[in-house]
Amino acid sequence: MRWLVTGAGGMLGTDLVAALGDRAVTALTRADLDVTDPQATLEAVAGHDVVVNAAAWTGVDDAEANEPQAFAVNAIGARALAQACAAAGAAMLQVSTDYVFSGDATVPYAENAPTAPRSAYGRTKLAGEWAVRSALPYRSWVVRTAWLYGGHGPNFVATMRRLEGERETVSVVDDQIGQPTWTAELADRIIALVDADAPAGTYHGTSSGATTWFGLARLVFELAGADPDRVRPTTTAEFPRPAPRPAWSVLGHDRWAAAGLGPMRPWDEALRAAWPQMSRAT
Repeated sequence: MRWLVTGAGGMLGTDLVAALGDRAVTALTRADLDVTDPQATLEAVAGHDVVVNAAAWTGVDDAEANEPQAFAVNAIGARALAQACAAAGAAMLQVSTDYVFSGDATVPYAENAPTAPRSAYGRTKLAGEWAVRSALPYRSWVVRTAWLYGGHGPNFVATMRRLEGERETVSVVDDQIGQPTWTAELADRIIALVDADAPAGTYHGTSSGATTWFGLARLVFELAGADPDRVRPTTTAEFPRPAPRPAWSVLGHDRWAAAGLGPMRPWDEALRAAWPQMSRAT
């Protein structure tokens, strides 16, 4: 099987290429491929069996002021890749986000729960989901994820690790609930989903369990050998941002059973396993 990974220079894309090991894989960064260029995507996809689209406009706040540009990457780019896959007879896996939901639920969002994005980022990513399903209804997967961290890019865990060494205390919001997810583990899960020839459709690629950003920061301090009580709880209202943040980003994982795969492990176990990599990250 010949793989193509777009967005290969990003945090998830880097771990995905590494996880593919010695398989036949083409890794294209943003500099290598403009996913909004239909001709370029046709040429890039030709000769591949599966495309994982990890290319995205991920600046949530920037998207509020630049929605057309975010739409070009997250929706038009996804459509161009899906259409190129259809022409080449390739399958496609589209990486999406919890931001497609409103964030006001109280139970985990099922894979088929109604979507209602409240931000430009969420709207553009949802449009990308629709585009992929439309072009490849039987040969595509959408994997929604959330709260990603890893050893190859800026992320919350890396930021907390840095701030532990710079500040006596840090204030972190305690009223947003989600599932911290290690990109290396998600990369393994994406490969397993494709290898299993899982039914086309939507899957939620997040760790099991749930916590708040405050809870996550406390575990980071603990793993760094610091006093977790140096992390102080605060509210979202104390940190206003251009894009609204979901208060509830807990995703359900029932669809994995259809692929013969269990859910990912609890978020705290994953972070403990990831910590040696995070400790080496710059």
